[in-house]
Amino acid sequence: MNTLKLTALLMAGLVAAPSFAEPFTDYARVRSAVPEYERVNRPRQDCSTEYLYDGGGRRATSVREDRSYGGAVIGGIAGGVLGNQVGKGHGREAATAAGAVIGALIGDRMDNNGDRIVEQNYRDEPREVRRCRTIDNYESRITGYRVTYEYAGQRYTTIMPNDPGNRMRVRVSVDPAE
Repeated sequence: MNTLKLTALLMAGLVAAPSFAEPFTDYARVRSAVPEYERVNRPRQDCSTEYLYDGGGRRATSVREDRSYGGAVIGGIAGGVLGNQVGKGHGREAATAAGAVIGALIGDRMDNNGDRIVEQNYRDEPREVRRCRTIDNYESRITGYRVTYEYAGQRYTTIMPNDPGNRMRVRVSVDPAE
């Protein structure tokens, strides 16, 4: 009898204890799957190369050349001839000497008057200039799908990484309500 009582008690305890159903999978009907987008900026560089020319191909350069004595010699001769035309006797000698000295000074100054301007040709080489600018490049990217599905007469919505198609697997778990 003890065995019978023990069995009856055990059976009564099992009935009174809460029971949980094992979760299982089933299929639900998909009502809609709408892609969710986000805008992403992926800036890019737009570069180009330009060739710039700096001048016109000729350049004036001031050049100091060696002194020339031709102007002094010609000026001295001309001044001496002119001085010889003036005066008589020793005055003529003095006028010739003074004319030669003044003519030599004027001829030298005219022949060697400061720097001489010389035009030189040169090759105008292009200078390469690289210019870059950043351009915004917005892209729309799918982040997932907002899926609305129906199971056992109820509607549910979730976000999924992929479009599930016409139906999707769902995990069903039944727990007692307290």
